[in-house]
Amino acid sequence: MAERFHIRPMAEADLPEVRRIFQIAFGTFMRAADPAQWSADRDFTRTRWLAAPGNAWVAEDEGRVVGSNYLTHWGSFGFFGPLTVAPEYWDKGVARALLAPTVARFDELGVREASLFTFSHSPKHISLYQKFGFWPGSLTALMAVPAEAGAANAVLYSGLSAPERARALDECRALTDAIYPGLDVSVEVEAIARQKLGETLLVRAADGLVAFACCHCGPGTEAGADAAYIKFAAVRPGAEAPAGMDRLLAAVRGLAAGRRLARVTAGVSLARRQIYRHLLASGFRTAAVGVSMHRPDGHSYNRPDVWVLDDWR
Repeated sequence: MAERFHIRPMAEADLPEVRRIFQIAFGTFMRAADPAQWSADRDFTRTRWLAAPGNAWVAEDEGRVVGSNYLTHWGSFGFFGPLTVAPEYWDKGVARALLAPTVARFDELGVREASLFTFSHSPKHISLYQKFGFWPGSLTALMAVPAEAGAANAVLYSGLSAPERARALDECRALTDAIYPGLDVSVEVEAIARQKLGETLLVRAADGLVAFACCHCGPGTEAGADAAYIKFAAVRPGAEAPAGMDRLLAAVRGLAAGRRLARVTAGVSLARRQIYRHLLASGFRTAAVGVSMHRPDGHSYNRPDVWVLDDWR
């Protein structure tokens, strides 16, 4: 059945239809009153295409776009999504057709591990991804905390000169490499700066970078109208990680308050026990839960001692 669908690279002209299908597909699955307006203040489609145009595909049926998928490449690690299919094409093989080039691209990139976030209550989704070598791992909590004004204790990436930005990216790579060899989220830092999606915050100490957070802010981003969303954040491993996370969270909550946003949102694997407990103690509350899946079967950097926020949606 999948052979009937033509898979090709996504083009900018596809983006309006890709976004329409994204909203209707997720809105229908989530039983929204008006699926076409589901998450209308957020954009996961244009922002990701602009960040990496070569890592996005559409499925066509007789020239009509009926689904799409994106791949995010973070150095030695990667994940895919959102994978969306028009509801009238569900269970017809579109998702399988889109996954074939996605998995092949992971292999071309040579990632150590590929992952995804999906609905933990959907056997259909989990079964589909298992057919491509992805296996369920830990639950992921999508959490939120109110914004809170406070003293600035972080450097803004947007305020750095070009040489300073280059040094900051090197520092971020060194920090993430200490957590998971080869992990590199510089694509997120650069996408936020280039597309003006929000801000990357850098927390420093006398001996170097302590923590950083890549944040989307407000409507038209992955955050939504009233939120600052931590797309990725990491704290340097070690005994001082809790204090570093406190400084980082205070900076992000202050960023949100300064932009008149109501809350900060973030995802965290429940396998990262220390940081999950820390978020709860800091006032974060869980709004939804999904499950991570991994290829090959493993845990990537989902370990109790890892102080990282992300969710792979």
